[in-house]
Amino acid sequence: MGDLSRRGFIASSIGLAAGTLARPYIANAQAKTATVWVNQGFVPAEDEAFKKLAADYEKASGNKLDYSIMPFMAQNQKTISALTSGDVPDLIFMDAPATIIAQNAWNDKFIDVTDVVLPYENLLSDTAKLGSTFFNKAVGKRSYYLCPIKQGGTPFHIWGNLVEKAGAKISDIPDTWEERWNFFKPMQKELRGKGMRKIYALGLQVTTVGPNDGNNLYQHFLIANGGKGIVTPDGRLHTDDPQVREAAIRSTTFLADAYKQGYVPPEALSWSDSDDNNGFHEKVFIADFDGTLSTELAMINNKEDFLAAVTLGMPKYKDGTPIPCQVGVGGGFIPKGCKNAEVAKDLMKYWMQPKVMDENLKAGLGRWVPAIPQAVKDDPFWLHSDDPHLKPYVEEAVLDPTLPPFEGFTPAWGQVAAEQLQQGTVADVVKNGMSPEQAVDKAFKRMEQIFSKMSYG
Repeated sequence: MGDLSRRGFIASSIGLAAGTLARPYIANAQAKTATVWVNQGFVPAEDEAFKKLAADYEKASGNKLDYSIMPFMAQNQKTISALTSGDVPDLIFMDAPATIIAQNAWNDKFIDVTDVVLPYENLLSDTAKLGSTFFNKAVGKRSYYLCPIKQGGTPFHIWGNLVEKAGAKISDIPDTWEERWNFFKPMQKELRGKGMRKIYALGLQVTTVGPNDGNNLYQHFLIANGGKGIVTPDGRLHTDDPQVREAAIRSTTFLADAYKQGYVPPEALSWSDSDDNNGFHEKVFIADFDGTLSTELAMINNKEDFLAAVTLGMPKYKDGTPIPCQVGVGGGFIPKGCKNAEVAKDLMKYWMQPKVMDENLKAGLGRWVPAIPQAVKDDPFWLHSDDPHLKPYVEEAVLDPTLPPFEGFTPAWGQVAAEQLQQGTVADVVKNGMSPEQAVDKAFKRMEQIFSKMSYG
């Protein structure tokens, strides 16, 4: 299977699993304990949802879970340290671990979990499948190294009351990419004239400090500008494609100009991943583009602000076709060298059951949505909730066109993301005086160097 394309691998696996849905194995013969690291939720309900799932699993299986819930940055650091030292837990559960998994699966650091995923594979979204298989150079093939549970998109977060205060309507917001961003720019002057002297139009994460948000923002600009083919599912880089280069130049130009023209808070060049969330809550800017519904759910107990915020999904290309959202896939993975892989797999088999998956994510208030599309169609919670933010988010993250993270196509992109080469082009224009063309060509040259050392197929 070493020379199969990613889509070929998935198609062959679906054929094996079609028409079957195996019951999860529950290890009752002898109680065992697994060490589990779970990332802390952005809302307390997510942590409570995991605790309930853990208790239910322990009751059903007789096994025990020695789990730790930790902030995602601390978990990232601890995971990298553990994989380096070899002192690893039995299971690591992360919201969007593609970068970590891609590079470490390449280096044969994880246990293949195809046997866990296979019974559910024909139920999963294509993006969940594409975002859970990675290439292992030691065995020369792709396999499942992530047991997918959830996926999350990146919606627009907008202060509807500020739009109205500026004299516009939510219904006026354009449904094309660049026009949507430009729509908010004149509101900055209007609102400052009405006493909001420190308001900015846009919460663009032009940071080269935050590990996720800057990468995510730039990649969506690149996709919206026609550059989604920079990496293809065969793991190949296409920086030699004129359309990709033009898309990157347009993206860098827009982001740098928005910053230099004062539509973005000056601190944005050094934001962490939480700073734009905090800025939105403090009404520092009108519109943000940030992953999941964490922005809205953090205000759920402040009904006035919760209802004043508006959530919108991805706009369309100028030809009217939808721009795909790049969707992160979350779930569990098992490091090699762990002491109890059997229970780790058993837990993920339990968790991947559609009803268990659905109930767990509902209990987490829908910040992440099921990796099984049918679940959001069958359960009224997802599309008919009283939460006005949930429906547009679910449509964007599950029902509308989506793409997996590029890290799923090749571990080389994990290094590109780690070095923050894309949004680094914005910093090179703003801080170093480069032209967008020079900045993009510099980044592309480095990407090509990275890919030359991590190529396959």
